[in-house]
Amino acid sequence: MAKRTGLGKGLGAIFGDEVMESAAEDHQQQQQKNEYLVEQQGKQSKEPEYGKEIYLKLSSIEPNLHQPRKDFREESLLELAESMKEYGVLQPLLVQKQGDLYEIIAGERRWRAAKLAGLKEVPVVIREYGKQQTMEIALIENVQREDLNPIEEARAYQRLMQEFELKQDEIAARVAKNRVTITNSMRLLKLDEKVQDMLIQNEISSGHARALLGIEDKELQFQLAGKIAAENLSVREVEKLVKSLSKKKEPKEKKGEEESVLLIFRELEERMKTAMGTKVSINKKDKNKGRVEIEYYSEAELERIVELIESIR
Repeated sequence: MAKRTGLGKGLGAIFGDEVMESAAEDHQQQQQKNEYLVEQQGKQSKEPEYGKEIYLKLSSIEPNLHQPRKDFREESLLELAESMKEYGVLQPLLVQKQGDLYEIIAGERRWRAAKLAGLKEVPVVIREYGKQQTMEIALIENVQREDLNPIEEARAYQRLMQEFELKQDEIAARVAKNRVTITNSMRLLKLDEKVQDMLIQNEISSGHARALLGIEDKELQFQLAGKIAAENLSVREVEKLVKSLSKKKEPKEKKGEEESVLLIFRELEERMKTAMGTKVSINKKDKNKGRVEIEYYSEAELERIVELIESIR
């Protein structure tokens, strides 16, 4: 058997077994350290970077089910999608962590358009808000951009009042509007739901809708809304129409009651006319008040009427 040279004896023979064992341990420790650092970096990369603009996959983002805006017009989304294909998403979405996903606080329209554009990722800024803050921010963004239709806006104000017990002046301060604007917006929710749908679909305007509030009968509201859409009536024309209908429209029961009361007063007038010997008129103001007018045609007749009244004592 051939004798092995020095190198053939192995590194242990050259450097010593102890040195080789120590080197092996150092190598193993360094390897474990590297694995630990990689693991920690992986954990850190999974933590949301609050306040910084980062990119997230569209599949990891979900819409806010309680956001004020519900109506997303397809034509408008397609236009935005075409713009995104050329220029990308120019403004990041505002999101917050919800379990394994990220919920949109502001920017659902951009998220929808990005999906239509075939994008895989979008820029976002991650924040952390409470339920009320999330609602307020979503409302403020949409109101400032005028993205909400009048009914969505009114419902959002109503929800802030009902769920978070905010007053109208508090809401006004948050969305930078005056209180009267908030009041007028919420009055639209008194309209018939079919009329509200017509307002959402832009078949009638907010001015038309406010004019229709003068009609209490909701079925009549809807009929007039149809007339507005069909005949393209102006707001001023609708106001005049509502005013004329309000004057003519009286409950049948009330008419019957007034007619019977009128007959009673006419009978009383005749009895007084017979007793006084001159024309007597009873002018009724309300249920319990009125005025009695006794006519005379000469000074002598006036004296006779006064003497007749004095004799009643």
